[in-house]
Amino acid sequence: MREFTEQFFDLLLDLDANWRVTTVRSNYKDREVFIDIEHVGKQACCPKTFDLCGVYDLAPKRKWRHLDILDYKTYLVCRLPRVKNKQGKVITVKPPWGGSGVSFSSQFEEKVIDLLQATKNQTKTALLINCSFSMVNRIMHNSVERGMERRPKELAFTNLSIDEKSFKRNHHYVTVLSTPLSGVVIDVCENRTKQACSKLLSEVLKDKADNVQTVSVDMWKAYLESISDVLPNAKIVHDRFHLVKYLNQAMDKVRRREVKQHQELKNSRYALLKNQENLTEKQRIKFESIRAANYQVSKAWQIRENFKDTFHSNNMEEAVKLFCHWGAYVLGSNIKEMIKVAKMFNNHLKGVCNAMVESFSNAMAERLNGKIQEIKTVARGYRTFKNFRSAILFFHGGLQLKPLNLR
Repeated sequence: MREFTEQFFDLLLDLDANWRVTTVRSNYKDREVFIDIEHVGKQACCPKTFDLCGVYDLAPKRKWRHLDILDYKTYLVCRLPRVKNKQGKVITVKPPWGGSGVSFSSQFEEKVIDLLQATKNQTKTALLINCSFSMVNRIMHNSVERGMERRPKELAFTNLSIDEKSFKRNHHYVTVLSTPLSGVVIDVCENRTKQACSKLLSEVLKDKADNVQTVSVDMWKAYLESISDVLPNAKIVHDRFHLVKYLNQAMDKVRRREVKQHQELKNSRYALLKNQENLTEKQRIKFESIRAANYQVSKAWQIRENFKDTFHSNNMEEAVKLFCHWGAYVLGSNIKEMIKVAKMFNNHLKGVCNAMVESFSNAMAERLNGKIQEIKTVARGYRTFKNFRSAILFFHGGLQLKPLNLR
């Protein structure tokens, strides 16, 4: 008769009558527990055909990392049965605690996924669950791959957003394809070339390209050309987030130029760039003094605000009129940095005016951009594209990451 301990672990692991715990061994020196399991049934289900087949033989002994017991690293140890199916192929049976091709149980994998979502850091997760970084990294990749496979094949997109994100120095970029309304990342590709973007769009959309009505994008030439080739009927919308970003960059150039003559402009960058409702009391005082002064940066700030006011145009005709009025105001300011941006906007007039008419808010794009930057900062950067892509999709792909419990 088996000991109480083995029977207890049968219940704890939720094993059915075909499996049983034979021994529980401890290694006190290395703080490890090994739970030996054997298959006692004469038949088993073939994981390929799902037929009930007779057990052919036993595979070599393997171990799976499981949830720790009293801070002892815990492993499940078993020789999995192999069956010979009707096609004559010998297949290893999948155990009830997880996949046959991985070195960890499903429960352990779920715990790692939960911790990784909470910490957003693979190193911290490895320390918390007492395993190697490589195991956490492998679980992240596996869960993303599983989540991508679970996405409905019939999924169609009417609105898309394309953006770039740097992940290495020396101008190394990735292209992020997402939905502008939900902020869910659809997929990521390496580089921001026309070829890379075209391939990404083609692979994601396949035969559903005609469903896409709008693409929110910045003015990067390669992106515009790939959209023109793959989505010729889609409306290009130069998203508000990037339009305001261009104006912010120009305004800051004005500030840096003027700070040499006006010491008051020192440490005023965020007082000018932030939305007024987000200013601290100290920033608000500085902002009001700068706005009251007759500096060029004060006029540049007003130019930016006037442009943001055009985002509520009712139709294209009104949008064009408002843009022309705004452009004339910019030219009259004689601020070279802002004039340069206005001319760039004029070269992409249709996409800019579409942004003025379309109801898309830039809040989601801004939020997603910040979230991707956060996972980059927390991880202190990513060395490979594969790791960066998996991290973006893990945290922001809206995927079903966890293994399914089929029992």
